[in-house]
Amino acid sequence: MPAQLLVLLVLVLALRLPLIWFGLPVSAAELRLLLLGEGVGAGAWPYRDLYDGTAPLAAAAGGVLQLAWDRPVLLYRALALLLLLTQALRLNAVLNRADVHPERGYLAGLTYLVVASLTTDLDTLSPLLLGHTFIIFALSALLPTSREGYDNRRLFRAGFLIGLAALCYLPLALFVGLGLFAVLIFAANSFRSALLLVCGFLSPYALVATVFLYVGALPNFAHQHLERGLGQGVAGLDGMPPAVAWPLLALPVLLLLLGLLRAGATALGLVFQAKFRQLMLVWMLLALAVLAVGKGVAPGSAVLLLPPLTYFSLFLWQKVPGRLGWLPELVFLLLLGSVVALRYRAQVPGLQTLLRLPAESELAPQPARAYVRLAPGRAVLVLGPDRRPFLDHPAAQPYLDWPLAQVDFNHLNEYAAVVRVARNLGPQPPSYIIDQQGLVPQLRHLLPTLFGPYKAVAGRPGVYQR
Repeated sequence: MPAQLLVLLVLVLALRLPLIWFGLPVSAAELRLLLLGEGVGAGAWPYRDLYDGTAPLAAAAGGVLQLAWDRPVLLYRALALLLLLTQALRLNAVLNRADVHPERGYLAGLTYLVVASLTTDLDTLSPLLLGHTFIIFALSALLPTSREGYDNRRLFRAGFLIGLAALCYLPLALFVGLGLFAVLIFAANSFRSALLLVCGFLSPYALVATVFLYVGALPNFAHQHLERGLGQGVAGLDGMPPAVAWPLLALPVLLLLLGLLRAGATALGLVFQAKFRQLMLVWMLLALAVLAVGKGVAPGSAVLLLPPLTYFSLFLWQKVPGRLGWLPELVFLLLLGSVVALRYRAQVPGLQTLLRLPAESELAPQPARAYVRLAPGRAVLVLGPDRRPFLDHPAAQPYLDWPLAQVDFNHLNEYAAVVRVARNLGPQPPSYIIDQQGLVPQLRHLLPTLFGPYKAVAGRPGVYQR
């Protein structure tokens, strides 16, 4: 077993490390977390001092990582790889321990990590990848350990873990439905068990809401996280275009369909195995629902399909009687070759054109020449949706996210909006303003003391320096 695990790790590193070694540009999702990490690491509170819809636990993770060094992109990549390894090995251990398939081994973990290497989108840290780790750990607590059913503490822990997942990426709250279905098919006292699960889910939210109540950020938490989180919201803004994201999901979906067909033709010997298959079918439906909420373009979306794909692919890899005994190995080799081809399509001349699929690195935000190194380390206020200036400069607090900033800057004819702008920017005015909306003349008229000292930078339209 240790030898199999070592081979698994070597294969995964061989698939992923070359591209990481050559360097991947900072993705839009990573840039958002880096900006949040800078603010949280400096002592700012999300939703009060930082206007951004990123879930609170993901923002806190960015702040903790920021303590290592300034903008720790390498640490983000290492943590993303560690999270995927943890998810794969944990899921593999749960499947083996529960005897959900006649054959044990590391095939589940191997499939999980090979398919996860399909896209560099999963090489980058994202709130969805963070939250999905808690969902994987909740699975073992949803399975009964004896004929008597559930231990109450395990159900509460499962709900608590799903709550932590939602505090990383809110649409993952839909996985409460998975817990309720598990209670329905496994528990003797369904109502009490379901209540324990729901109480566990609500507990982390009650704790976080209490903290934000005491720091004066509860209304913004309700608006920026809860109201915006179940729409496309923040995640969709940072994701890949559908023309790239959806074709990349085609291979996992195809493998999942093949696994479903093979599983449907396989008779299961134990009642528990049949119930577990039902549980994974519900997991698949909920994963598709979370994908639909993010319109399939949220950073890290492919990770949602990996657990049901891993389970149903076990039926693909089982031995085939007769002359077709070589078929599972051939299917796996085709899978591995497809993953390598898609992952390294940018390094093979003509392959991108043949596949009509640009590399994810080409979609990352690129530095704009007009904004590069205005003055190192100086805060920049961007009045517009272009986030490229933040690649080289910290963001002025609290306006990190333009859709949320529009609540103030698109209503400058209202007294309350003008007062909020003065209160937010007055204590620490940004060194530069990049005006993409033509708002500076109006701001000078309304708040001459705050915006009067800003002068246009020669040769750089829309750039003002204090």
